[in-house]
Amino acid sequence: MAATRMRPDRPMVINGLSVDIEDWFQVGAFERTIRREDWDGLTHRVERNSDAVIALFDRMGAKGTFFTLGWVAERYPALIRRIADAGHELASHGWDHVRVFTMTPDQFRADLRRTRATLEDLGGQKVTGYRAPSFSIDARTPWAHEILAEEGYAYSSSVAPVVHDHYGWPEAPRFAFRPVAGSPLVELPVTTARLGSRIVAAGGGGFFRLFPYAFSRWAIRQVNREGHPAIFYFHPWEIDPGQPRVADAPLKSKLRHYSRLAAMEAKLERVIGEFRWDRVDRIVAAEAAETA
Repeated sequence: MAATRMRPDRPMVINGLSVDIEDWFQVGAFERTIRREDWDGLTHRVERNSDAVIALFDRMGAKGTFFTLGWVAERYPALIRRIADAGHELASHGWDHVRVFTMTPDQFRADLRRTRATLEDLGGQKVTGYRAPSFSIDARTPWAHEILAEEGYAYSSSVAPVVHDHYGWPEAPRFAFRPVAGSPLVELPVTTARLGSRIVAAGGGGFFRLFPYAFSRWAIRQVNREGHPAIFYFHPWEIDPGQPRVADAPLKSKLRHYSRLAAMEAKLERVIGEFRWDRVDRIVAAEAAETA
């Protein structure tokens, strides 16, 4: 992996706030339980939940990046316009949550192009960022960053430098780096923290929802003290305790997905209020300026 590390020395750290726009049935935890061909017949809650996130950000005076599935954008075009009109960044989460390491390079390129064209047409803004479904750019996809660079993306936030049963690239750098020699493309891995000799996931999502708030505060403060922005993410379904239950999903998946949903919105208000946040594209611009 060719990687040029970015410099960590920056004052007044501003962190990257992001949302992965997908519905409750599109998550990796249910991909072997719910068939894709059944998606359209299920109860859709992504629009109402995403509107709740927009309202939350508005209350908190925060701007963020909405990594959005093309599948969602095609069905809810007015939602895409509302995200853009509120001043948030639209970025790609791929078309329908297929993990990158299950695609061929040609399939990946086609997925990127289809999603970007849809988002740009509906949102009226250029799409320069990408997040792989389930952080699925890893050691199995040495071609993925090269294709992102060739397609003109400014950044990716698709790497989780941890060991995990669903994803992970523990050998990857923990902080912003350039994965393609000679390209301006920046990879911003999701945030991790150092706990003794271990590197632990600390970038939001289920970890934020399930662990005590003090853990996330400690982790964000740790990376900020080292001069790095935290890259934080969550999903609209995580603030929706009324979503349908998947009775035949594995127990581990149900525990991960449904636990502490009712507590999530208040925790988000707390973390947004305690730290400084902005859109990921602006974080990337600041990181890139460090190497200019």
